[in-house]
Amino acid sequence: MDSDRFLVALGYHGHSFHGSQIQPEVRTVEGSLRQALRRLTWWSEDCLEMSSRTDAGVSVRLNLARVDIPKPVSEKASEDKIVRALNDHLPVGAVVLSAHKAPQGTKVRYAEFRRYIFRLETIEEWPHDADPEQLSEACSMVEGEHNFSNLSRVEDGRDPVRNVDACSPWLASDGTPIGFTIKARSFVWNQVRRIASSFSGIASGRIGISDLEKALNNPEVSVDLGRAPSEGLVLWSIAHPDFKPPLEDKLPCASNLSRRPEEPREYRRWLSMSGYEMSSLLESEWLSRLN
Repeated sequence: MDSDRFLVALGYHGHSFHGSQIQPEVRTVEGSLRQALRRLTWWSEDCLEMSSRTDAGVSVRLNLARVDIPKPVSEKASEDKIVRALNDHLPVGAVVLSAHKAPQGTKVRYAEFRRYIFRLETIEEWPHDADPEQLSEACSMVEGEHNFSNLSRVEDGRDPVRNVDACSPWLASDGTPIGFTIKARSFVWNQVRRIASSFSGIASGRIGISDLEKALNNPEVSVDLGRAPSEGLVLWSIAHPDFKPPLEDKLPCASNLSRRPEEPREYRRWLSMSGYEMSSLLESEWLSRLN
């Protein structure tokens, strides 16, 4: 059947899915999209492709999917109606924000950039009095082109060399670092989570900043600087040459987030609340677009 190509912007809560990629017998984002397309009778083989892969627990403010929609549908339905139809058939943890017709040869994975944020204070070892200058130095260290073999999970046949366009601290209103933002055209699997673990290790004293430098400059010497939990990570924004993003690429205001307590027992309770805060932050972002 003839079809028209659409780029569909969507977001989802990490706790609602076992990652983005299709897996047997568990709910994933791609699996939920497939089910929605089948219910709408829009499904055809190879009509769906995700732009960015995310692990279980990773939330997404904005990702892209390529959906080839049958011409009899696309010629009659407006883009807003396509958005509403998909949302009517998606589980509550996911939302389609916009859909735009794209050139037939558009490759959804060829993004101009992807931006992630990581809330470092959700990591157990993260100190209450983290040094913003130390974090800024660590952020600067990962910028530019590097072989990230020691800061990723390298898959067979995948090039571990990536160019990080920008990395900077995410600060509270009083200047206290609570996380960081990182921007690149593409990332290797687990790259941001392993970078987050190295930043946390430097701040807590588990490793030195020289250990991060060695891991980057000597990729042939295998080291493990740890991998941070997925719950602190959010795919925040994505840019594509054939798509106008429905949300601005700007960091969330930290003033609406609670501060991490110093006492370990209180931290464990706060960690649960921080998850609700990030979910609420995403819902506010999505509602600002849909309303």
